[in-house]
Amino acid sequence: MGIGRQQLIYGWDLRQWRGDLLGGLTAAVVALPLALAFGNAALGPGGAIYGLYGAIVTGFLAALFGGTPAQVSGPTGPMSVTVAGVVSSLLAVGVAGELTGGKLLPLVMAAVVLGGLFQILFGLLKLGRYITMVPYSVVSGFMSGIGIIILLIQIGPLLGVPSSGGVISSLTMVIQDFRPNPAALAVGLMTLAVVFLTPKRISRVLPAPLLALILITPLSFLLFNDQRLENLGWETLPRIGNIPEGGLQFVIPNWGMHLPLLIRAGMVLALLGSIDSLLTSLVADNIGQSRHRSNRELVGQGLANAIAGLMGGLPGAGATMRTVINIKSGGKTPLAGMTHSVVLLVLLLGAGPLAEGIPTALLSGILIKVGLDIIDWGFLRRAHRLSIKTALVMWGVLLLTVFWDLIGAVLIGMFVANLLTIESLTTHQLAGMGNTDRQALPADEQHLLDQCGDAVMLFALQGPLSFGAAKGISERMTLVRQYQVLILDITDVPHLGVTATLAIERIVEEAHSHQRRVLVAGARGKVRDRLEQFDIGGLCSSRQEALTIADGWLNPSD
Repeated sequence: MGIGRQQLIYGWDLRQWRGDLLGGLTAAVVALPLALAFGNAALGPGGAIYGLYGAIVTGFLAALFGGTPAQVSGPTGPMSVTVAGVVSSLLAVGVAGELTGGKLLPLVMAAVVLGGLFQILFGLLKLGRYITMVPYSVVSGFMSGIGIIILLIQIGPLLGVPSSGGVISSLTMVIQDFRPNPAALAVGLMTLAVVFLTPKRISRVLPAPLLALILITPLSFLLFNDQRLENLGWETLPRIGNIPEGGLQFVIPNWGMHLPLLIRAGMVLALLGSIDSLLTSLVADNIGQSRHRSNRELVGQGLANAIAGLMGGLPGAGATMRTVINIKSGGKTPLAGMTHSVVLLVLLLGAGPLAEGIPTALLSGILIKVGLDIIDWGFLRRAHRLSIKTALVMWGVLLLTVFWDLIGAVLIGMFVANLLTIESLTTHQLAGMGNTDRQALPADEQHLLDQCGDAVMLFALQGPLSFGAAKGISERMTLVRQYQVLILDITDVPHLGVTATLAIERIVEEAHSHQRRVLVAGARGKVRDRLEQFDIGGLCSSRQEALTIADGWLNPSD
C-alpha cells in the first residue's frame, strides 16, 4: 500500500512496520505511568485507571483517523487540568464525588464526548490552520501556566494531604488540613529522586517514570505496609485502589444535568485539545520531515475523544514527549500509535490488579517532573530582554491561566497581543509612507508634478493597511500642507483585503470632506476590482495617468 494512494489511514506504509512496532512499544512504555498519573490528577482518588482507558482509546483512533502519521495521542497536562476543573465545577454544584457507581463519572464523560464533537466540527469547518495562529508569547504563557497548575495541585497528593479541585481550592484544603503523611512524602521524594537523577544512558533504555513505577511500588509495600504504619502511628499510604474488572467499559453520558456547564467544558476541552494536538503536529513535522493535515487531525482527535468519553476514558491530544520518542525510535506511520494502544491494552488486561497498589504520591512525583518540563523556562528567563510588551503578555496569560480561566487567558492574551501587533504594524506602515520624493520619479512625471506645483500631493501607500495607519496617514496629510488634488499611489499595495480597502476609502472620504479632488493610481487587476466594489472613484492604472489628469484639472488652458 503506497503512501500516495487514497486510503482510510493517512500516511500508511507497511514498509515501515519494524520501526513502527518499536516506536509504538517505546511510546507505550513512556505512556503507562503518565496515563495513570494524569488520570489521578484529573479525577482524584480512583481516577488513575481512566487515564489509561483514555490513552488506549485516543491513541488508537487518533492514529487511525488523524492527519499526523507519526503522532501518538493520549491524556496530556492541559487536558487533565481541564478535566480537573470540570470535576471541581461539578462538585461545587453538589454532584456526588464517587466515580464508580456515582453521578460524577457520567457527567464528566458527557463533557468529554461534547469536546470530541466540537473538535470534529472544527475540522469540518476547516479551522485547523487558524487554531495554531496564536502568538508565541500567548502559547508560552499558557503552557507555563499549565505546568505551574500541575505543580500546585500535586502538592497535596505528594504530602498525602487530601485535596481536590483547582489551584485555589486545592491549596486551601492543604493549608487548612496540613498534616503531611510521612509515608506519602517519603514515596514522593523517592520518586522525584528517580525521575531527576536517573542517568541518561539508563533512561534511554528504560524511561525514568516507568523505572520509578517499577522500583518504588514494590518498595512501598516493603517499607510502608499497613501493619508497619499502624505500629508507627502513621496513616496508611494512599494508593490507586480498586480497578474495575473487565477493562474498557461503556459509560452512558449524563446529558440531562448541568447542560450549560457541560457545553462550556466541552468547548474548553475542544479548544485546548485542538491547540495541543496541532502544536505537537508541528513538532512531529519538524522532527520527522513530514507534513500533517490539520483539519483531518482535528476530525481524528475529535472522533477519538468522543469514543473515549463513551468508554470512560480521559480525553487526549497529541502528546509531545510520546510523539518525539516514537519518531526517534523509528515510528513513522499510524501503525506506531495503534501499536502503542494495543500494548497498553495488553498491560491493562494482564497487570490491572498490580496497578491497584501504586501509591498516589508516586504518581504525583512523576507529574511534578512533567509540570516542570512543560514550563517554558528559556522564554521566561529572556522574555523581558526581548520585549517588555511581549513579556507582559506572557506573564499576564500565565497568571490568568493559573488563577482564573484557561480559555479566558488565551482569548485575552490573543486580543492584547493582536492590539500590540497592529500598533507595531501601524508604526512601520507610517514610517514607510508619505510624500513621494520628486527626484525618485521619472523625468516626465517630475515635469507634470512641477507644473502642478504645491496644489498636488502625491502620497504613496505600501503593503497591507490597517485602520490605525489610515487614521495616521490622514492626520499626516493634513499637517503637511494645503493641497487641491490628492493622488494616492497604491502601486506597491499588492493585495487589498476588506480592511485595507476600508482604510483607502477612509482616506478618500477625509480628502473629500476638505473639498479636495482624489485620484487613486496604480490600481490594476483584483486590486482595481476590489476598489470598484467599494465605489471608490478616480481610479487610474498608473501614476503618470493620474498626474496627467491632475495637470488637466489645475492647468486647463494648457
